[in-house]
Amino acid sequence: MKLISLLFSVLLFSLPAQAVVEGYKYQFDNEQDDERFAALVKDLRCPKCQNQDLADSNAPVASDMREKVYDMMQAGKSDDEIVGYMVDRYGDFVHYTPPVSSQTYLLWFGPLLVFIFGLIVLIVIRRGQKQPPLPLSEEEQARLQALKNKADS
Repeated sequence: MKLISLLFSVLLFSLPAQAVVEGYKYQFDNEQDDERFAALVKDLRCPKCQNQDLADSNAPVASDMREKVYDMMQAGKSDDEIVGYMVDRYGDFVHYTPPVSSQTYLLWFGPLLVFIFGLIVLIVIRRGQKQPPLPLSEEEQARLQALKNKADS
């Protein structure tokens, strides 16, 4: 029983040593590179997750992408080269601020177009409501007078 308890204790206390904390996995020589890495993984989006950056995502693809960013930084690549590689590989979706291009016009200008369309619809509806009522025809006036006379009697 003592042996089982000892083995369990050893296993229990050795588990944290097996875990790799992502922040300590990527070691840099200076603080600038560390901040640069943090900014890059915050600016790039995980292609598997809906709306998480690489720093916050636990998906395997995000881990691979963080590793690639680290490797490219160690190879001396610039931020533009790293982001360009990720965009070429995964598409504009991986960048939180995709460039304005023919493929992203709807993304950039779609909300503005919807707003303008809604504004036009509201203006047309309001104009339709402000029109004065049409005057009654002679037949309608005679019928109205007959109803008034009937109500007075």
